[in-house]
Amino acid sequence: MTHQFPRIPVIGYCDPLSVRAGGTVSFKVSASGEGDFSARLMRSICADPNPAGPGIVEEEVEASINADYPARRQGFNPGSYGIVQTGPAIPDDVTFTAKIWPTLPGAGEQVIMSLSGVDLFLDEKGALAGRAGDTVVTTGRKLSPRKWYLARLSYDCSTGKLSVEETPKDLWGEPALGEGNAKGFEPQLGGAMLIAAALRDGHADRHFDGKIEAPTVYAADSADSRKLAARWDFAKATSSLRIEDVGPHGLHGRLVNHPARAMTGYDWDGSEMNWRHKPEHYGAIHFHRDDIYDFGWETDIEWTVPDDLPSGIYVLRITQGEYEDAIPFFVCPPKGKRSADLCVLVSTFTYTIYGNHSRPDFKPEWKEKFSRWNGYPWNPAEYEELGCSTYNFHKDGSGVCHCSHLRPLLNTRPGYITMGYGDSSGLRHFQADSHLIWWLHEKGIPFDIVTDRELHDEGVDAVKGYKAVTTGSHPEYHTPKTLDALLDYRNGGGKFMYLGGNGFYWRVAVHPEEEGIIEIRRAEGGIRAWAAEPGEYFMAFDGGYGGLWRRNGRPPQHLAGVGFTSQGQFEGTYYRRTEDSRSADMAWVFEGVEGDILGDFGFSGGGAAGYELDRVDVRLGSPENVRILAISENHPDSFVLVPEELLTHITTWANQPMEELIRADMSYFDVPGGGAVFSVGSITFCGSLPWNGGDNNISRIMENVIRRFTA
Repeated sequence: MTHQFPRIPVIGYCDPLSVRAGGTVSFKVSASGEGDFSARLMRSICADPNPAGPGIVEEEVEASINADYPARRQGFNPGSYGIVQTGPAIPDDVTFTAKIWPTLPGAGEQVIMSLSGVDLFLDEKGALAGRAGDTVVTTGRKLSPRKWYLARLSYDCSTGKLSVEETPKDLWGEPALGEGNAKGFEPQLGGAMLIAAALRDGHADRHFDGKIEAPTVYAADSADSRKLAARWDFAKATSSLRIEDVGPHGLHGRLVNHPARAMTGYDWDGSEMNWRHKPEHYGAIHFHRDDIYDFGWETDIEWTVPDDLPSGIYVLRITQGEYEDAIPFFVCPPKGKRSADLCVLVSTFTYTIYGNHSRPDFKPEWKEKFSRWNGYPWNPAEYEELGCSTYNFHKDGSGVCHCSHLRPLLNTRPGYITMGYGDSSGLRHFQADSHLIWWLHEKGIPFDIVTDRELHDEGVDAVKGYKAVTTGSHPEYHTPKTLDALLDYRNGGGKFMYLGGNGFYWRVAVHPEEEGIIEIRRAEGGIRAWAAEPGEYFMAFDGGYGGLWRRNGRPPQHLAGVGFTSQGQFEGTYYRRTEDSRSADMAWVFEGVEGDILGDFGFSGGGAAGYELDRVDVRLGSPENVRILAISENHPDSFVLVPEELLTHITTWANQPMEELIRADMSYFDVPGGGAVFSVGSITFCGSLPWNGGDNNISRIMENVIRRFTA
């Protein structure tokens, strides 16, 4: 998997994803056809290709980057490894040792350590092997996956003896030895040292899948501590890309493509679950052949956003011949300024976490619908080499815990359809949020864009001064800083609208050195795409306890009044108004609304209450003064409680019948100091806003709330 080229003819990405007016954004493009490619800037208003709705709506923007550019193909190199630019000087005898936990033995040659023409590796059959020049020796015994071994390679220059030995940690395991003669081989001094890969044609290749701990080099034909040349302690500098040599020469290195750190090691015994408390038990790094962080493409277009460009969602459309791509980015107002009373908080952390989600239920026949609607033609399920999302597994079966925007993210494109089944638009994330953006344009409601990146970096200052802040359909992933900022805004008198479901659910971390990457540990509880290994629940990037915010003592109800309770297929039903909605102090929410049934229509799942549902629960932090204005009902049989709500097969955490907990609550509460919160508790809610051209009861309720909050 070395130096691949995208199979998609025209593709690109940008950095950063969000930029303030006056800042600079770079676009990186790979185009495989002949001739130049053209670029034109568009303001994105609706990204839903459904012909029954507004369709894809974009406005062309006059900009200096609207031009033709030279085309080129740009490659990328997946696979994580460690590299020491100048490895230990080994004039003759040498010994390598490492503790290894292989996860894909037998899936091709996999190098553990490589230096000066000497490799310690797993051969194609999965046995421990060694190489000195052209001589290869092997134990001939395939290693078992997910078991710890001590691996050793020794070379005696005077006799030419080359040997490898693996010793299982397993109580029933026996050592295995392989020997041969490489007489005449002399190590090549001064080369790079690679861990978990080897160089081929200038690129890292033959990547190792699994954990490696304490890779060590001795300038002797045995593990003689007096001849220690280098030992890399992976328990040090855990939150960085640095790998530290604790040997005599300080030959420190760096990691490429972000393998997973803070991993349980050879000595981990369950006595400590936090890597910071017992780092000697967390000296392993988990490498993968398909890790990818930054494609590292050269910049084709660099653009400084004009100070007067309106805040909004933009796409750069790049075209070559019959092929086209559209790269979205988000323009925020200049720092400290605002052009509207309403702020739309765009969930780029969630977009990135889901980036290139290869859905297990994808069916090629869905593409007929995509084509018929003129939707985005490429699907991540068919291009997994571009790097999957944290909802997918690595080739070795471990969960993907890192995700980056520094690569093409196919599922962020206008016209991309997530769910190919059913008659609805089948949208999520960027495209689903565009229902709200179209509606705001249609209603003539001015708004600024701010993303969770600015919220994380700037805190409450990023949204200070706005009369109201609203989310989109799915603000699922948050850092401690983003949650703190929203709480500070709300508690400081701000009006907050949560227009989605399954929000504020998972805790994530951003890297202290590399802003483009996000970490998730899917710890105990929750609807999990994969389960983190025992002992690996604390994140490497910031040391925080991974998993649900609920498990961190901050359930979504603390902020928004509602929290995740149920999920089903991508189907929606409706809300029914409660008696509380008819009280005099709540009449303004429903001004102009007739009847009890709300949102029995919509482009997302066919109804305003669907797919993922949130409910009020005072025990989880909903305030005592919360008002439930409407409750969804009649959900299909596919809807089930989320795991954290279940204690046994017949009892629930809330001590209520399961069927009563499968619902979305539309709610409202006032906050001391002048703040207020309106929440809808459903991920499909925004899909009902554009129905009938925006003339419907969900639209009317939303307009009432926004007009009141921004008055």
